Amino acid sequence: MTVKNKIDHIVIGANDLEQGVAFIKKKLNVILPKASKHADMSTHNCVAPTGNDSFIEILSVDPEAPTPPRARWFDMDNPAVVEKFKQSPCAYHWVVGTTDLDAVIANSPIPLGEVVKFSRGDRSWRLTIPTDGSLQENGLIPTFIEWSPGAHPSSGMADLGLELHEVVLTHPKPAWLIDILLKLNVAHLATVVAGKNKAITFNIAVNNQAPVQIS
Repeated sequence: MTVKNKIDHIVIGANDLEQGVAFIKKKLNVILPKASKHADMSTHNCVAPTGNDSFIEILSVDPEAPTPPRARWFDMDNPAVVEKFKQSPCAYHWVVGTTDLDAVIANSPIPLGEVVKFSRGDRSWRLTIPTDGSLQENGLIPTFIEWSPGAHPSSGMADLGLELHEVVLTHPKPAWLIDILLKLNVAHLATVVAGKNKAITFNIAVNNQAPVQIS
């Protein structure tokens, strides 16, 4: 079976959901509704579809949840990340959906972490998470997710007219990053550019208007 990979969702990191919602409202003039809590990770989110079975997620630590038994995903226990989110929400990470997570891991040129299974209602998903919760290359190497059979979660979200046009990855060694992404079979999903600092940018259009850069 041919492994199919596509962008599943993009992540906006925030110190709290209200801060993240205000950030996206200023950028795109839409208000993302609250979605769900992640009990296993003690985080919560706001979401909206961005076309092609993908969605945007504002993610923050849930202040009402207890400290989780393991490191939170997406390096959200890292003091530097915590401080970064206090300064401002930002484009933070991208998650790639795959039809065969085991094959992705087996063929990966770099360690992707352990596979952790989550469930909510009648749906479940498997996700790559390093034991320490860290992100590689400041989040430029994607996390991989494999959903259980069924409609993509974005199909049940409120449609705000958003469309993801492009994920742009800035790296001081772009050729190296492209090589890694090629071996992971995801290079076609993002644009890699040269830059002094590692950064991610999402180009998102609203109601077919010109895309807006979110970084």
